[in-house]
Amino acid sequence: MAGRNDPQGTNRDIRGDFRAEIREFLGTRRARVTPEQAGLPLYGGERRRVTGLRREEVALLAGISSEYYTRLERGNATGVSESVIEGIAQALQLDEAERIHLLDLLRGAGTSRPPRRRPAQQRVRPTVQRVLDSMAGTPAFILSGRGDILAANHLGRALFSPVYADPARPPNNARFVFLSPHATEFFRHWDEVANDTVAMLRAEAGRDLYDRRLTDLIGELSTRSEEFRRRWAAHNVRMHTTGVKLLHHPVVGDLDLPFETFPLPDGPSQFLLTYTPEPHSPTQDALNLLASWAATNDDVERPASADDSHPADSAETPD
Repeated sequence: MAGRNDPQGTNRDIRGDFRAEIREFLGTRRARVTPEQAGLPLYGGERRRVTGLRREEVALLAGISSEYYTRLERGNATGVSESVIEGIAQALQLDEAERIHLLDLLRGAGTSRPPRRRPAQQRVRPTVQRVLDSMAGTPAFILSGRGDILAANHLGRALFSPVYADPARPPNNARFVFLSPHATEFFRHWDEVANDTVAMLRAEAGRDLYDRRLTDLIGELSTRSEEFRRRWAAHNVRMHTTGVKLLHHPVVGDLDLPFETFPLPDGPSQFLLTYTPEPHSPTQDALNLLASWAATNDDVERPASADDSHPADSAETPD
């Protein structure tokens, strides 16, 4: 991860971090594909030292030399062609999210730009907030790629009231999932949510290893949560744009909430998240009850704004 050799981010070739990420990502992808799954004959029997593919087997499947693949897995990404990337993706049976992640890492390994300063606080345009507020019967949020809740409507704040209970601003889903004692009760399938959360953070990190707020968050979670560390080491990435979230709200009980996410053009890695229950379902009735509760509860009235940032995020300092 960023800063593994130089926590101050000075006087170093930043490509080294991307190269390490490439090595670890491709190594974990090789380990999960057996020769049988790849359609290769199994040689060596019990003498085989790896359960997954060897480097030379990946090279064979990708149609490149073993030496070339070994250099690539070590992070030498100079001049890698689209056809080579596609061959490796097919050999390792990468899905679309993993393929994009590999491209991001290869792109990062080919740059020598200096580490960036702390990015400016992400903002949500007033017109976008009005769109959220107009969705009165639908919990709706604007999230950043690292899981910050940048904006929400009234029902969204009521739905995520346990997340908003953390005084840090903006509220952060990943911090809630791994550090709050209430997360395993709020998310009925906590393991699945935890896996998805780490996979999305891993994909976001691949896009920019030098986002200061992202690396600070990953460092905090790695330090404080064994569950996070174990999942982070797996190098899984995932697109998580639609599905059903199973929640247990402390006021209205169980909720089965289909969700959709939509990317926004307003800033780096911002997207709209909506929860839309089935009409006339018990979840719809529970959301109606939640809306009534929220109308008389002042604690959910105050939106998360960019000006409510955590003190640690308030100053712009070099990476």
